[in-house]
Amino acid sequence: MLITPDIDLRRGVPADAQALADATVRNLEHLRPIDPHRDPEYYTASGQLERLTQPNSVTWLLFDGELVVGRLMITSIVLGPLCSASLGYWVDAEYRGRGLIPAAVEEIARIGRDELGLHRIEAGTLIDNKASQRVLAKCGFTEYGRAPKYLHIDGEWRDHILFQRILHDDPPPNVPK
Repeated sequence: MLITPDIDLRRGVPADAQALADATVRNLEHLRPIDPHRDPEYYTASGQLERLTQPNSVTWLLFDGELVVGRLMITSIVLGPLCSASLGYWVDAEYRGRGLIPAAVEEIARIGRDELGLHRIEAGTLIDNKASQRVLAKCGFTEYGRAPKYLHIDGEWRDHILFQRILHDDPPPNVPK
């Protein structure tokens, strides 16, 4: 799917592992203040291959030609009566401010609803990550709570604001209406 005339969103596949590893290395300093500490293996093709093939998750990548310029993941997919998942994303430092993530999040929400059968998607942001909070608000997510010392980020346990987007109110599959 084209997000802009020159940026494509597509599902990550194992063959993308090296390009994704290159993007994570290129954005190491950009992501350090908002990302957990990562083992050195994370920044390799094999480390990214592991991410691309995790069970109960789906990865999409933003491409400028063959260059990976962002990643979006739906993780912790739980179906049944919950039908929920968690959303995470980042965009390359050189591509910030172009509206790529809001456009991609909208597409991921559509896929979550129509193809994965999700009822809701949740996301968390650091308290001071106003840019990500604006993205989520623009995409129809609402704040539903705060999580003290939620994740270990940049050397300390950091509080997060929790958001969710309800995708539909239909019953889960295989449940009578």
